[in-house]
Amino acid sequence: MCGIVGLHLRNPDLHPRLGEMLAEMLGEMQDRGADSAGIAVYGNPAWAPPGHGCISLLELEVVPDEVSATLSSALGVTVSAQTIDVTLVASAAVTADELLAAARAAYPHALVAGFGSDLTVLKGVGAPRELTESWGLAAASGWQGVGHTRMATESAVTSSGAHPFAVGPEQCLVHNGSFANHATIRRELRAAGVEFDSENDTEVGARFVAHQLAAGKDVETALKEVCATFDGFYTLLVSNRDSFAVVRDAIACKPAVIAETDDWVAMASEYRALAKLPGVANARIWEPEPEVVYAWTR
Repeated sequence: MCGIVGLHLRNPDLHPRLGEMLAEMLGEMQDRGADSAGIAVYGNPAWAPPGHGCISLLELEVVPDEVSATLSSALGVTVSAQTIDVTLVASAAVTADELLAAARAAYPHALVAGFGSDLTVLKGVGAPRELTESWGLAAASGWQGVGHTRMATESAVTSSGAHPFAVGPEQCLVHNGSFANHATIRRELRAAGVEFDSENDTEVGARFVAHQLAAGKDVETALKEVCATFDGFYTLLVSNRDSFAVVRDAIACKPAVIAETDDWVAMASEYRALAKLPGVANARIWEPEPEVVYAWTR
């Protein structure tokens, strides 16, 4: 099944509560997939200080102090590093591309879970409620967050296989469903020079969208290309630091609901994940139509 949640805050007064609300939403989706989970949070200064490049790394068996020392020496600036459950999060007063290049040079076997300004991606194996507690998500602030609870069907249950897939700068994608023709599209993207970290079908969708955005297309156009190219059943939520977008396949058999107020826009696989949001009683609530792209810009 899998469960998706997303929250885009319009009211800055709610920014301190982003993590609290996102944790509640993700916990409500635990029944849809409890083997692993992940989140992407935009704008939490404790994880991603303003004006800093930020990276999230998995499968790195090195203590944060060593990472900090190694990357600080390579870049000539102070690099802060911390481990949050199994994800190592690092930041520095350089561009995210510079920090990422240094990390890849020093730790070529590490898996990049996310990178960019203001973005932190955390993943883990286990029940979502337990994971959000281990991450300290309820204390996180920010203006946007995305979460996913996974029931693995296409690949192994690992932290690296958990969503979100964040393969472009400040970008992430979460997915409920399956892509029937992902192997064909993966081959086409590899032929175009795109590299992959896993055999997960969702990574193909994320790489496809990132490839479209890198070519200069906007999010809405990229998601229309997804609808024209991918076969299967899917609900997708795609975000970057300035936008938040949802699309479903032509049959729309995977559940989704969107709610909107003057203070926020939220999306989830089921309404119960939205039920405790402030002001939801007065929200405009609807089920997204098939192959219609719904997008909001910060």
